[in-house]
Amino acid sequence: MIFVSLSIHQLKPQSVFYYFEEISKIPHGSGNEKAISDYLVAFAKQHHLEVIQDAVMNIIIKKAASPGYENAPTVIIQGHMDMVCEKNKDTVHDFENDPLQLRIIDDMLYATDTTLGADNGIAIAYALAILAAADIPHPALEVLITTEEETGMGGAMAIDPSHLKGSILINIDSEEEGHLLVSCAGGVRTKHILPIVWEDIQENAVIYTLRIRGLKGGHSGMEIDKGRGNANKLMGRILNDLSSVCSFQIIDLNGGSKMNAIPRECDVLFAVAPGTEEVLKAKVEEWGLLLKNELRTSDPGVFIQLDQLNNEIKKVFSPDTTYKAIASLVLIPNGVQTMSMDIQGLVESSTNLGVVTTDQEVVRFESAIRSSVKSLKYKILNEAKMVAKILDCELKADSDYPEWSYNPDSKIRPLFQKVYEEKYGKEAKIIAIHAGVECGLFKEKMEHLDMISFGPNMYDVHTPNEHLSISSTERTWDYLLAVLKEIK
Repeated sequence: MIFVSLSIHQLKPQSVFYYFEEISKIPHGSGNEKAISDYLVAFAKQHHLEVIQDAVMNIIIKKAASPGYENAPTVIIQGHMDMVCEKNKDTVHDFENDPLQLRIIDDMLYATDTTLGADNGIAIAYALAILAAADIPHPALEVLITTEEETGMGGAMAIDPSHLKGSILINIDSEEEGHLLVSCAGGVRTKHILPIVWEDIQENAVIYTLRIRGLKGGHSGMEIDKGRGNANKLMGRILNDLSSVCSFQIIDLNGGSKMNAIPRECDVLFAVAPGTEEVLKAKVEEWGLLLKNELRTSDPGVFIQLDQLNNEIKKVFSPDTTYKAIASLVLIPNGVQTMSMDIQGLVESSTNLGVVTTDQEVVRFESAIRSSVKSLKYKILNEAKMVAKILDCELKADSDYPEWSYNPDSKIRPLFQKVYEEKYGKEAKIIAIHAGVECGLFKEKMEHLDMISFGPNMYDVHTPNEHLSISSTERTWDYLLAVLKEIK
């Protein structure tokens, strides 16, 4: 591994990385997009471009066609402005206020111990670089940058299609160079809500915290088939087994931070009766070895840590609430549910128990369900509803977005293929993915759209190890400009 002394200002394409760095200075996690939305408005006005900022902070910037392209179809270049804000618990970083600290290692651009936001800052950087340039041939452009994609596609849902005239949409929210995305899964988010009944802690009870650490995590669509451990589900298994050897009551339960990220960490605070400590420690040690064995390939760094605390605790979950919390962790559906019978290796349906949080009144268990088949999406949702009903919990569902079906009559797809083969002497790969992009929602609103999605190589998205290939970013930029030049 080589730490490169290059400044980001020296990277090519220079304009793209300039704008990427500018974006990285502005906090832009989901729900915190006003500052970056306002930055995009200011950019458009500075370059004398028409701009629309709607009520949910979506941005549309329009640029006239280059000379000779006046009769070409209008192209929508599309991405989202929000990023997944992930860091490890020992990392000091305030995503609401702090800029990202970029660093270069070999051919890769990273942030420092946080997500990078290349998903989907690279789309904004490409778009701004094109809008700012005077020497790039292109049709009339409508740059559409949406909000809250990562938390349920709220921005795309709110788009007023009357603001857009384009007939071709190029989505730049894919993560593998040379892969052309033509279909994706739909999804729905759920919240399983368990009411807490509190009671007084037993006199002389001993307080422990149990932590799961060292898991890789990852994107709950793209990495769901990698067999990586889900910290929330693993905690459910451990607590269920602990309950067979000693009596305890939960005080606090928290795991994961994003529904669409496989949780890497989970913590539980609980009270046990005096005299059971040795049995508890032995069982936890047993589970440490068990997880090391089970996850030796997917998550070799996994470990669990048990610590006794001296906290002044007055209240604990009732035995019934403790049981239902553990049962929720165990029973809520998770992981790959079905594989596609049409496309080898493609996950068809899955669900991810991404977040567990405790407050004074309830424990919330939040999941992201995905499927490229609508009926299977609702099958998983109905299973989650039944689990909630059995455990006397409430189940809320929201952010229901459609799948994007393959279009056999697309004209933009063969053009992308032609340009790729001419530039690189090989065929681009046509793919469908088990993740959500906003194309399904746009197709629902604007049936005439001919759409495709592509992007440069990026890795470990939605994790603190997220990184972007610098050379791939340059090649993908050149490819995008070649495609725009061909659209007449």
